[in-house]
Amino acid sequence: MRIGVITFPGTLDDVDAIRAVRYAGAEPVALWHGDHDLAGVDAVVVPGGFSYGDYLRAGAIASLAPIMTEVKSAAAGGMPVLGICNGFQILCEAGLLPGALVRNAGLHFLCRDQRLRVESTDTAWTGAATAGQEIVVPLKSGEGRFVADAETIARLEGEGRVVFRYLGGNPNGALADIAGVASADGRVVGLMPHPEHAIDPLTGPSDDGLVLFTSVLGAAVGS
Repeated sequence: MRIGVITFPGTLDDVDAIRAVRYAGAEPVALWHGDHDLAGVDAVVVPGGFSYGDYLRAGAIASLAPIMTEVKSAAAGGMPVLGICNGFQILCEAGLLPGALVRNAGLHFLCRDQRLRVESTDTAWTGAATAGQEIVVPLKSGEGRFVADAETIARLEGEGRVVFRYLGGNPNGALADIAGVASADGRVVGLMPHPEHAIDPLTGPSDDGLVLFTSVLGAAVGS
């Protein structure tokens, strides 16, 4: 399986995402924000960082990059897409996921190892996990508070589209403790914490994050 990892100006975690893809047993493919095709990849990771310096709103400019036109088209056709931290912000700005990510409650940048609960395994990126499973992955963001109107939150909850929820206290004020959500078809997932930084206990707090990257391999086989 070939998984594309996009780099925007200001992206920081593309190399880590490439490493996670390789750890999972897939072939990483570097994609550039100015590209007009996805080079035949089977899935896409939109990694974290500060694309375009987070000017205007975090992810707003990146959502208009040429590569995102291709990502939106591919996602409409069922290609799995994962957005991590700034990538989650980009997917929301691009309309691929509902809601928005705004400044943390208290306006502080957070950097901590964070416990999450896997709320849904009915996605391309969590199929190898267990519902209710607890994982520990790093969280590092200043604009990580997930917000949406009451109707959207109710729809996400009712349709089982809340994929990850914060445990041990809400770190950033996200509504309903939401750390990650999915598209209606479960192929597009975004989360604020960083699973790509938790793929090896030698370099992270755990290897819990690897399950997202192995899950998509299974989703590709089953599709």
